[in-house]
Amino acid sequence: MRNKASDKTPVLVIFAPTATGKTELLLSLFGGNGGARVISGDSMQVYRGMDIGTAKPSPAEQKSLPHYLIDIKNPNEQYSVAEFVQEADALCDRFHKEGKLPIVCGGTGFYIRAFLLGLPATPPSDPKARKALQEELLERGPAEMWKKLLQLDPDSAAKIDPADSYRVLRALEIVETSGKPRAAFAQSPKLRDRYDFTTIILERDRDDLYKRIEARVDKMFEAGLESEARGLMASFKKEDPGMQAIGYREFFETKDNGSPLATEEIKERIKRDSKKYAKKQYVFTRGIPGATTIRVSQESDAKADLAKIIAKQSD
Repeated sequence: MRNKASDKTPVLVIFAPTATGKTELLLSLFGGNGGARVISGDSMQVYRGMDIGTAKPSPAEQKSLPHYLIDIKNPNEQYSVAEFVQEADALCDRFHKEGKLPIVCGGTGFYIRAFLLGLPATPPSDPKARKALQEELLERGPAEMWKKLLQLDPDSAAKIDPADSYRVLRALEIVETSGKPRAAFAQSPKLRDRYDFTTIILERDRDDLYKRIEARVDKMFEAGLESEARGLMASFKKEDPGMQAIGYREFFETKDNGSPLATEEIKERIKRDSKKYAKKQYVFTRGIPGATTIRVSQESDAKADLAKIIAKQSD
């Protein structure tokens, strides 16, 4: 994918929610040939030790097709969209100079959108306001803070997972300090001009996607997700950023009477939360200029479709 008519860095951007098949698709096209490098656009694969629940590419898959921005933080460390964009930019520049195709691929739509369009011009963080909100979070809990956001900024609340306390608090901080909802600080409607983007959105029929999510969660438990999660629980708290990920936070949840959940109950909650998240993530891909949607199914040849698009961009 080399556009000789442009001096911009060519970048392939692929968005798809969990269980869509993006890793398999990338490996089938680029695995083993050394010509591409993948920059993970997944906000939870950055955390060390969270391998099974975040569906990280296996060591063999990463050897075949190198992945970056994986295993760079501990679960108790915060990772922001601003850090992601900055680090992804540096990696894209590096790979381009090395003659490799940068591929930004993941299911965190908020990250993918920010990489394509740039960060919105929101106010800088206010330490005093943030501290007050963190104290309120400890007192009231994540669910009540999300309900507060729903009252003050319903548009932001609709896009943020109630368990994602970091982004809930950031949205509350913006509206409380500025008096305006986050949407008032508009993101550019245009693609950033430093790149020659080829943007692909992978979609599956909802019933098919939900079946794949259920099968993936079953395989995660067979692969040892419960042992992985409980091992992390010994070192990290439920409030830590990594522990708020789907596939881990459910292990901290209890029944209405406060008793622990059984393994099957945890599994069903992970399936439920994964389906809800997959549906929500497409909100961030609406209106992306120049994006092409590829439908993925057993009958379609997504590999051939993607190869054609890449070849066309190179002409």
